[in-house]
Amino acid sequence: MRPFRLRSATRADLPRIHDVRHGTAENRLTDPSLVTPEEVAWYLDHAIFLVAEDDADIQGFACANPQTGYVWALFVIDGAHGRGFGTALLDAALEQLRHAGNRQAFLTTDRGTRAARFYAARGWTAVGENLDGDVVFRLPL
Repeated sequence: MRPFRLRSATRADLPRIHDVRHGTAENRLTDPSLVTPEEVAWYLDHAIFLVAEDDADIQGFACANPQTGYVWALFVIDGAHGRGFGTALLDAALEQLRHAGNRQAFLTTDRGTRAARFYAARGWTAVGENLDGDVVFRLPL
């Protein structure tokens, strides 16, 4: 049994999710207007939005769109890296995408980052870059 739990996020989790999102050295959100409250609410109400928590607090979260297979977010607060939160969140989100009928998943992240290495080590393939210069990764499901 792992020393943490995965569960669906709730609105009550949003302050800590905000802390996690802004508690990462990589992929800093320099323009908070890029993530709207409406978008977050959509993921809570209509998509896959998971948190990983230990006895202390929520340490990470993942969001994915079951309609498209897009993994919108996967973040683990810096002090909790290396404890399995990211892998567990990603695996659970991918399983839900498979269950929703997706045959592939995709995501974007900054080039040359720890996140890019994390995805590559788990079998994701870099297939190009988007208009913002982020690497686009794809994984067959």
